[in-house]
Amino acid sequence: MEPTTAILAFSLAAGLLTITPGLDTALVLRTATVEGGREAMAAGAGVVAGVLAWGLFASLGLGAVLAVSELGYRVLQYAGAAYLVWLGAKLLLAGLRGAGEALEGAGLEASRGRSTGWFWRGLMTNLLNPKVGVFYVSLLPQFIPVGVPIVGFSIGLAAIHAAMGLTWFAILTAATRPFATLLRRPGFVRGVDGLTGSVLVAFGVRLALDRQT
Repeated sequence: MEPTTAILAFSLAAGLLTITPGLDTALVLRTATVEGGREAMAAGAGVVAGVLAWGLFASLGLGAVLAVSELGYRVLQYAGAAYLVWLGAKLLLAGLRGAGEALEGAGLEASRGRSTGWFWRGLMTNLLNPKVGVFYVSLLPQFIPVGVPIVGFSIGLAAIHAAMGLTWFAILTAATRPFATLLRRPGFVRGVDGLTGSVLVAFGVRLALDRQT
């Protein structure tokens, strides 16, 4: 496979993966709806930073440990599941209490001047998912042509995936802006928090019960 062909093939696969609804999309959409565009993009930046990190890990061979080490996989799996359940439970609490009071009481407040917290939430949501690591370990080698620098080419592919993700998150965030006033009504916000919290808890439970393949 020629480098250009590999890049095009990977870009197609990464593009399809990017637009497929999943946990990262739910987190960014919820943040855009309830918190605002800046916080949503901070969460999206955290997610794509995790993508770059997994690309680096996979290229260095560290991610392969997850594919062969039962203990390593399980430790990351349960840590990720606990984190998702914790974050989801806080959102569920926010939905029950009401937007403003609950966000502050649950520790999920994110003022426009403090987007760092959302960046770390996006990053940890991605890094603590062992399936992402295993996916990269199994996917990247298929798009590495013979004779190219493995680490550099792998990071380049991960950067393509990250750029697609950031662009997609920007599109999703922009799509919510015309409806910002409507979307931030207390009843709607509580519903979004409750729905997103349920999704995160469900993902966490599913991750905890999932068997390594």
